[in-house]
Amino acid sequence: MIGRQTRSDARRVSLPLVIGVCQHASVHPLRLVETNPGKYSLLLDAGTTAVDDVIEELGHEPNGYFWEGVAQLLVSTEAPALESRFAYDPEGGMFCAYGTDRSALEELAARMAAVATDADRMRQLVATAAANGFEFDD
Repeated sequence: MIGRQTRSDARRVSLPLVIGVCQHASVHPLRLVETNPGKYSLLLDAGTTAVDDVIEELGHEPNGYFWEGVAQLLVSTEAPALESRFAYDPEGGMFCAYGTDRSALEELAARMAAVATDADRMRQLVATAAANGFEFDD
């Protein structure tokens, strides 16, 4: 019957929603993934953000190591309560923070998304880093 959704159709439609990806518009371009029950990874593909040109303009490489520095700086200056609640494991092509504290990773994701989508915010963060003697490992 046209226009009627069957029970099996509903299952097919909902499958992508239960594979462990916790994606919210407020954390784009980052992704929070449940890799195993109770274990989460926050991911960002390097070179895919709206501020990559700004990062390069500021003399940095928009790779996973640079984004680890962004995360560390955000935690130390804006969210010290997040300190030691997750670990970092970046690579050249990807930023990754992981742990069992989903709420801490969600908060980090929101803070990083604000920087990854706003050129002025990125400029401000890099200026703060320079003023405090923080060096990005990019």
